[in-house]
Amino acid sequence: MTATNGLAGRREWAGLAVLLLPTLVLAMDMGVLFFAVPFIATDLHPSGTQQLWIMDMYSFLLAGLLIPMGALGDRIGRRKLLVVGSAGFAAASLVAAYADGAGRLIAVRGLLGVFAAVFGPSTLALVRTTFRDPGQRRAAIGAWSAVMMAGATLGPVVGGLLLDHFWWGSVFLVAVPAMLVVVVAAPLLLPEQRTERRGGRFDLPGAALSMATVLPVVYGIKTLAVDGWHPLPALVLAAGLLIGALLVVRLRTAADPLIDLGLFRIRTFSGAITVNTIAMFAMMGFTLFTSQYLQLVKGLSPLAASLWALLPSLGVGAAVGTFGALAGRVRPATLLTTGFLLSAAGFVLMTAVGKDSPMAVVLVAAGVIAAGSVGTITITADMVVSAAPAERAGAAGATSETAQELGSSLGIAILGAAGAAVYRGRLDGALPGGLTGDAAGAAKDTLGGAVTVAAHLPGDAGRQLLSAARIAFTDGMHVAAVVGVVFMAGAALAAHRLMRHLPVAVPATAPAAEDDRTAVPAAA
Repeated sequence: MTATNGLAGRREWAGLAVLLLPTLVLAMDMGVLFFAVPFIATDLHPSGTQQLWIMDMYSFLLAGLLIPMGALGDRIGRRKLLVVGSAGFAAASLVAAYADGAGRLIAVRGLLGVFAAVFGPSTLALVRTTFRDPGQRRAAIGAWSAVMMAGATLGPVVGGLLLDHFWWGSVFLVAVPAMLVVVVAAPLLLPEQRTERRGGRFDLPGAALSMATVLPVVYGIKTLAVDGWHPLPALVLAAGLLIGALLVVRLRTAADPLIDLGLFRIRTFSGAITVNTIAMFAMMGFTLFTSQYLQLVKGLSPLAASLWALLPSLGVGAAVGTFGALAGRVRPATLLTTGFLLSAAGFVLMTAVGKDSPMAVVLVAAGVIAAGSVGTITITADMVVSAAPAERAGAAGATSETAQELGSSLGIAILGAAGAAVYRGRLDGALPGGLTGDAAGAAKDTLGGAVTVAAHLPGDAGRQLLSAARIAFTDGMHVAAVVGVVFMAGAALAAHRLMRHLPVAVPATAPAAEDDRTAVPAAA
């Protein structure tokens, strides 16, 4: 049974299930490697730099290529890119599982990022064009958002479980059957949609400038967040911002630009992108603290910590369902403001977490932060694709996903820097007597370094360092949480001001949003 009278039928809902598979794989692919790195290091013997690139190459190329691939899908067909990207991702995953050298694994991780960018924007764009009824579309996008967030949580857990029974390559093989299902089922269940253009070529210079903007910006933010201030990543970040200015000039002057800057004149679109970025800033920025707290303050193993971290996902699931159900009854500004205030309440609760606090306190706080953030993302994801014309759905979705990547990086950078500064300041005067040199530097650098150093100190000295480091870390977490409260309060105000003009169950606002004449459907 297919859609009738604009309503989706069984075929469309089955197509949604197909679209959720690559969405889940994309979200899991980074986290699934967390536990595999030590095994990869033992087997392939990568240098410290190579080990970092094994982790980062995927996300860098994914972020850099999302916008060009979203625009390309709008031109040549979103289903086509979904199938091509899924097939390429399955093949690259198979090669990665049996990589016999660090250099080869880095290269294949890069290919995985490229293929993820090929199919990534198509998933949300196809949801947009498959579900025309606003209520059904909100439900479908709510499911898409929930799976995206669930994948980020499940990645480490799945990786840990696989590594308990198999070799490190198994964390890559898990993606292969899912992507093969997409390759087979997508042409049967999903419509092809692309833009009918009369003349004009794909904006290759714009695509190159887009990559040259996003890659340095993401690299610079992530490197500064992890390693602290260094001139090289700061210069790379500045270069990316400068190239970004050139990209804006190109988009304004090109006859057929990669992204139509007119989209940003649609208040709903630009407001949703802004709100979405801030939501990811809050959620991903504080994930770093939560995972370290469970492992290094509470002393849990990585697998145990990841299993405990599943509990906040219950709040996420409840938020997706609740916000989705209220979207047709409550004004968007009210829902978004409520989501940010909910996250702010989670940050407030996080300021009460100490090194000896019950596990429930930090898990509830993390769950409230995530619930508020995911609730807003559920609303804004629908607003982004609904506000943009149907023929620009791929580029619009890719812009939103790129903004999420930047928001995540900024959250880790700003909140991480605030926490790290307090940690170093608190620990500086609390080191055990006689601890100097490299050991003192490692202890003051990170909590993980302090735990390692404490394990090699005798009796009381080790316990003193460990207690002082854990107290310093929680003090830093409190300051980062206060920063989070300030950002969330500001975001609530911004959401109210940017979205207060929207009525309940806002329809697509762009003139061409529901105009099928601009899209060329192909037989399934």
